[in-house]
Amino acid sequence: MTRPDVLKAAQDNLWMHFTRHSSYEGGEVPMIVRGEGAYVYDIHGKRYLDGLAGLFVVQVGHGRAELAEAAARQAKELAFFPLWSYAHPQAAELAARLAELTPGDLNRVFFTTGGGEAVESAWKLAKQYFKIKGKPLKTKVVSRSIAYHGTPQGALSITGIPALKQIFEPLVPGAIKAPNTNLYRADEISGFPGLEKDPEAFGRWAADQVGKAIEMEGPDTVAAVFVEPVQNAGGCFPPPPGYFQRLREICDTHDVLLVSDEVICAFGRLGTMFGGQKFDYVPDIITCAKGLTSGYSPIGAMIVSERLFEPFKHGSETFAHGYTFGGHPVSAAVALANLDIFERDGLLEHVTANEPVFRATLDRLRDLPIVGDVRGSGFFYGIELVKDKSTKQTFNAEESERLLRGFLSKALFDAGLYCRADDRGDPVVQLAPPLICGPKEFDEIESILRSVLTEAWARL
Repeated sequence: MTRPDVLKAAQDNLWMHFTRHSSYEGGEVPMIVRGEGAYVYDIHGKRYLDGLAGLFVVQVGHGRAELAEAAARQAKELAFFPLWSYAHPQAAELAARLAELTPGDLNRVFFTTGGGEAVESAWKLAKQYFKIKGKPLKTKVVSRSIAYHGTPQGALSITGIPALKQIFEPLVPGAIKAPNTNLYRADEISGFPGLEKDPEAFGRWAADQVGKAIEMEGPDTVAAVFVEPVQNAGGCFPPPPGYFQRLREICDTHDVLLVSDEVICAFGRLGTMFGGQKFDYVPDIITCAKGLTSGYSPIGAMIVSERLFEPFKHGSETFAHGYTFGGHPVSAAVALANLDIFERDGLLEHVTANEPVFRATLDRLRDLPIVGDVRGSGFFYGIELVKDKSTKQTFNAEESERLLRGFLSKALFDAGLYCRADDRGDPVVQLAPPLICGPKEFDEIESILRSVLTEAWARL
């Protein structure tokens, strides 16, 4: 197709995800055509700094020829074969490689094609596991307010964002919500003044609310707790000190599985291979996707402890669940090559060394009247926008609509920065650049944000 043909096809035939198509009536759908390193280029040749790594995905940066070559080599040898009662070398090798990298005894890898499928798989496994163990009532899950865990019906039930769920109800029953770990609004969330100044006490309180939710439902009815190491939706909520240690205690006390949803936080985003390692906890299940291939081919995984696989080792017990393209040989080959880059280029060490620099650069934005909080971990940060800094007053729905969709999203993109302006929760700007970035890219991000946020405040 010619350039005009492609742009017309985007208008007339393409149904984009989570997209308000009316935004492009009479205009042009932004069209990204290539990427190189930390930058992407649109169909007109304009360059943008990819401040979101695609969608928390492109860890090793754009344009890595060796990953494309790994895909091509594998496609020539074995383009496809399912993992339904058969194996292929790439899936087996990738499973072994992941088992070496995971904490504890999480040694069994069930492949999917994405993160939502991994979450769906984890809930189904939890239900079946407890049925096998003679506890058939343990079917419910606890997750956190505002947390996002995917779009399939089960994963969407676990998601804690009412606006994303209402139009698809009724969903899968049995998903209970507990408070999240937004320290910036700890007093408001907890109802206890002073917790914002005592992160450890807030962490204990927040974890205990999960315990209370389990007790309220009845421990004999709850199968699992789903949490992200750093909660994405709402704008990057890191865990307060001791939070996950207390959560682990609570889950063990009530015989409830702790599921670490690391679709975003695994594979270097926080400076560790898995997010739980950053905060020193070992879950029973890890769900992951995105960064495993740096987005060069789709894949996801549910990684489970040996005790959860034990009932399926013998006899006739089967986990009657799967996906046609789960563990696709081409995707598995790309994932192996991607992990090679991590090791060769020292990406985990790079993120750990540069995390303080990234944080300090973003912290410079705190002098702007519209910036209420800067929070996150590794290369994963959120900037919360406020109407009044002294009172932490946020924007109402109409103001947020005008601020984010009416101005910020387009203005940041036009200024050369691809990131996320979001209001699932309070209004935030989210940043998660490729793991290859450093001070030069951090300064560019800060400069663009400073200019656009200053203009946003003036307009308000």
